[in-house]
Amino acid sequence: MPPDPIRILIDRTPVLVPPGTTVAAAMLHAGADRFHDSVGGSPRGPVCGMGTCFECVVTIDRRRWVRSCLVECVEGMEVSTHERNP
Repeated sequence: MPPDPIRILIDRTPVLVPPGTTVAAAMLHAGADRFHDSVGGSPRGPVCGMGTCFECVVTIDRRRWVRSCLVECVEGMEVSTHERNP
């Protein structure tokens, strides 16, 4: 029997993911088309998927500029792409 899914909020929208899913993977699966905006205002998202490029930064549980590809989802986590991140 598969483990119970984890419920997180992405921009206040509930998303269910399997345990072990990174925040970046959960966001992509949920259809996110931007993770933050560049200084020039362009939408940015994951490029490397291993924490090198910083393009996937989001706000997680009120901590800004977190690389979403390095963080596993935990029950009740709140992810926000609304705040401007560098």
